[in-house]
Amino acid sequence: MILVYDILNDKESPKISRNIFKICKKYLVHIQKSVFEGDITQLNYMKLKKELGVYIRKDKDSVITFTSRSEKWLDKDFWGIEDDKTSNFF
Repeated sequence: MILVYDILNDKESPKISRNIFKICKKYLVHIQKSVFEGDITQLNYMKLKKELGVYIRKDKDSVITFTSRSEKWLDKDFWGIEDDKTSNFF
């Protein structure tokens, strides 16, 4: 799974961003700013979604997840600095 989030910048955003980051880090590997990736079970996906739902403001923020049934159907191409944190997943 690849997860990306975008939090609207307002007076509440620092607290919300901190909490979203901590929750995502429990389940996935932090890759870049608001991007995470990793292998996740369906049960943990549901837990992640529930925990994030407490903080994501449906009218201001967004979370997008990308899933693949198999690594062989996903190519990864780095432009710029390649970080080895991603080598354990895709």
